[in-house]
Amino acid sequence: MPDLIRTPVQLYRFLLRCCKLLPSAAMQKHYQHAIRQSYNSHADEDDPERIQMIIQRAISDADWILTKYTKKK
Repeated sequence: MPDLIRTPVQLYRFLLRCCKLLPSAAMQKHYQHAIRQSYNSHADEDDPERIQMIIQRAISDADWILTKYTKKK
């Protein structure tokens, strides 16, 4: 799935879906807010290379967070 993410909107949707996998509602709300803030702060980015860097970093961060919280079970 992450290989199919090419646009900021696709990334935003993917990350919000990842939030649903977190164990508690408080964590879900926290990360949803952080994702919205990051999306809004990078909304004016127009350099394709920079956008791809942001997408790759966000996906790796999401993987790390999901791994961290799902291993605690």
